[in-house]
Amino acid sequence: MALLPIISLPDPRLRLVSEPVAEVDADVRRLMDDMLETMYDAPGIGLAAIQVAVPRRVVVLDTAKKDDPPEPIFLANPEIVWASDVLSVYEEGCLSIPEYYEEVERPDRVRVRFLDRAGKQQEIEADGLLATAIQHEIDHLNGVLFIDHISRLKRERVIRKFSKVARRLGPGDRPEA
Repeated sequence: MALLPIISLPDPRLRLVSEPVAEVDADVRRLMDDMLETMYDAPGIGLAAIQVAVPRRVVVLDTAKKDDPPEPIFLANPEIVWASDVLSVYEEGCLSIPEYYEEVERPDRVRVRFLDRAGKQQEIEADGLLATAIQHEIDHLNGVLFIDHISRLKRERVIRKFSKVARRLGPGDRPEA
């Protein structure tokens, strides 16, 4: 396994729509493993392949509490097939927008269909933090960032801030907010 570089705002690749995975083969499993190691190292609870500059519909998640054993979830080609009308608010952050957090309202429960690490089609229903994390990561696959769910003023402010930092840093450097 290998740690992968995480791209940050304002990198335009974060706005790309990721391509579906034809099959979960050894290369996709290696990507999933590398993404999981990268996510744990960051540390985070979710990572989409586009965040490591790979425009494929692959997500890894682990919302286990800090002192609990890891519970990684691997999703290829995830799609939300149902979302509750009941909404909940969570303070979200993003490994591609380091050190910035904002409250975001999303459906409280979702049902998601995906291919697992073995390539088998699965469907799970998630609520709470897991539902929020799944929606956040699927947004990434569609070129959407969590800041797209906040007010225009706040969004423009954070984009300006990260753009200014990126201009000061050289290519490949990760901005810190």
